[in-house]
Amino acid sequence: MKTESSSSVEFLEKVPLLHRLTSSSLKKIAQVLVFKRYERGDYVVGRDEEEMEGVYFILEGQAQVLGPVGEENCSEFFLKPFDYFGRGIFGNVYAVDVVAVSQLTCLLLTCDHCHLLETKPICDLDNQRSLLERILYMDPLDLNVFRGFTLPNAPALGKVFGGQFVAQGLAAASKTVEFMKLVHSLHAYFLLSGDTNSKDFNLNMLLLASTLLFSSESSLAVPIIYEVSRLRDGNNFATRRVDARQKGKTIFTLFASFQREQQGFDHLESNMPHMLPPETLVPRDEMLQRRMTDHLIPRYYRNKVATQYTAPLPIDIRFCEPNYSTEERKSPSRLKYWFKARGELSDDQALHRCVVAFASDLMYAFISSDPHRKKGMSAVPVSLDHSMWFHRPLRADDWLLFVMVNLTASQSRGLATGEMFNRKGELVVSLKQEALLKETVTSNPILDSKL
Repeated sequence: MKTESSSSVEFLEKVPLLHRLTSSSLKKIAQVLVFKRYERGDYVVGRDEEEMEGVYFILEGQAQVLGPVGEENCSEFFLKPFDYFGRGIFGNVYAVDVVAVSQLTCLLLTCDHCHLLETKPICDLDNQRSLLERILYMDPLDLNVFRGFTLPNAPALGKVFGGQFVAQGLAAASKTVEFMKLVHSLHAYFLLSGDTNSKDFNLNMLLLASTLLFSSESSLAVPIIYEVSRLRDGNNFATRRVDARQKGKTIFTLFASFQREQQGFDHLESNMPHMLPPETLVPRDEMLQRRMTDHLIPRYYRNKVATQYTAPLPIDIRFCEPNYSTEERKSPSRLKYWFKARGELSDDQALHRCVVAFASDLMYAFISSDPHRKKGMSAVPVSLDHSMWFHRPLRADDWLLFVMVNLTASQSRGLATGEMFNRKGELVVSLKQEALLKETVTSNPILDSKL
């Protein structure tokens, strides 16, 4: 039996004004709502009232806004269930009358709780927000248009990291969908490289965004504009397309399908391989630091690691095979590692799926070139397309095992599949990615001995 609070949440998710809010915000709103009932002809809001009580959401019945003279009967001034009116939306002054034209039931969000209507990113920001939460911040520019940023300490290799595109695109799409519908599949295409150079962008805009959104970050790359197309909204499913643009060009496209939770058949054929627990494995950052100082590794490679290594990733990674390729010798076209987000995340399932989408592209493309590595070769894989299927609820701040295998490489492209398991051994995500394999042959110093 549904509680009154859960019923209120289901109602609020259908209110257009609230589609931009997270599930945690809706739950907070549902807990403080006040039921208000009116008879036909009652004034709900009067323009002569000095103070409004708050924001009203119509639950049952109809109301009419007494608009300008001569337009009182215009259909645009009639309000029905899921419509809203009152203080906190268009400012503190509400200079119109709203009258019940039938028996009317409203849910009132009082003035002292109207701050809950403030637009939030897909995860709530506070002074302790993590790097991942800041990366996933989507600045709303219009109903279906959002602006994302590449932070100075976000993962990048001279271009916008592919996982950032997937995660931010999914975050933008999620903000246009009823929160009870969660992404169950996505298909992404990387069209052009994203620019991380802010020299050609309006410096004032960068400084403003840095000051308002990210406080401590003083340098930002060119923003990415995410435009969401609402392809379908059904009772149980919703479909979105997201186009990411930068400098007037479309550089990334994502299709995502969302589903309301439904009961059905449940079975599992894919088994999680037996691996050492993550707590017993060396963290990736510690492993890289060891490589920088390991004198059994050639100096030029140690210098290469030291040059490329910047700050720790926002994802904690523990390789199941600690002796994984040093990128200078061949290795199997498969990889297994545990990962989780650094820090604790909220209970918003949409956030956890965005975080997993971000983490899914960190090393996926590289395994396609691993069987072909040789001394002097520099392979730079580029993601072409990326697909994910979410099977079960998950937590990105708890350990997940990522098992990936490269199936084939041909015609300069490699195809890899992946599976993610939770610690219970349940398959939570399936993945596929195709990558373009580029080989750049460089001359290395002659080293007959290891230093």
